[in-house]
Amino acid sequence: MTKLLITRRLPDANLEAARAAYDVTLNDREEPLSVEEARAALHDYDAILPTLGDGFSAPAFEDEPGRCKILANFGVGYNHIDVAAAKAAGLVVTNTPGAVTDATADIALTLMLMTCRRAGEGERLLRASKWTGWQPTQMLGLHMSGKVLGIVGMGRIGKAIAKRAHFGFGMEVVFFNRSAVADAGLPARQLGSLAEVCGAADIVVTAVPATPATHHLIGTAELAAMKPTAHLVNIARGDVVDETALITALETGLIAGAGLDVYEFEPKVPDALKAMENVVLLPHLGTAALEVRQSMGQMALDNLAAFVAGDPVPNPV
Repeated sequence: MTKLLITRRLPDANLEAARAAYDVTLNDREEPLSVEEARAALHDYDAILPTLGDGFSAPAFEDEPGRCKILANFGVGYNHIDVAAAKAAGLVVTNTPGAVTDATADIALTLMLMTCRRAGEGERLLRASKWTGWQPTQMLGLHMSGKVLGIVGMGRIGKAIAKRAHFGFGMEVVFFNRSAVADAGLPARQLGSLAEVCGAADIVVTAVPATPATHHLIGTAELAAMKPTAHLVNIARGDVVDETALITALETGLIAGAGLDVYEFEPKVPDALKAMENVVLLPHLGTAALEVRQSMGQMALDNLAAFVAGDPVPNPV
């Protein structure tokens, strides 16, 4: 029987399905695998179901090829895996796209509304018993309807965000994508550069995959191109945004606010961000719905089942 390591606790339905088909070892703790633990696992297991934060960077593959032949990743993002090193070591790498699209787009809209309408700040005011009642000019925020949304990365998630914003809030959509997008699925304009999108938008949302090419894609220059009334929302991966540059932009009023679900050195969140009232901070809730996480787990198991059967995997990276 295939010996499988699951690196983090999954929903019960996924664990039951895995245990019915494989000899499962569960890493039943919250901490991700270190590089040393990942290296050892590659020699001890036939298959590994890893997830965000696990240490499958290049050093984990430096030994002679081990026993493991597949990393069936739980999640669409795989920046915790050095895919080139894994493939050079003879491993197949898969992920779970599709299952996360709508849930992640919903969190993007949640952050857009929360930062524009100052919802987090307002709740903190009320919980601190500092609210003195309704006033005509109290906590005035940005009215989202009819504004310009700039999407960075017009893939599945970008299109789902655009659909919600355009049809739900009447927003004009502009976007930046490295390749041409023939059909965005709604009226939207692809602009020629990231700077153009940042300059045109009232809200900029990042929806790109985490790759070496997207590291610090949003930095000092891009933030400087944004309007002083604009808001930045990041639901991609933390290191897509230069966190130090973002803090400076927020502290100096270069932009009006930000909504973040991911962080550059997650789970560490800078104290400077936590101290700001014009920032909404969520603990990586993008796919945090039971049915979504179950779908992700089943997709990872489907990839694994296909590989074990000798069939093409449905979602190769």
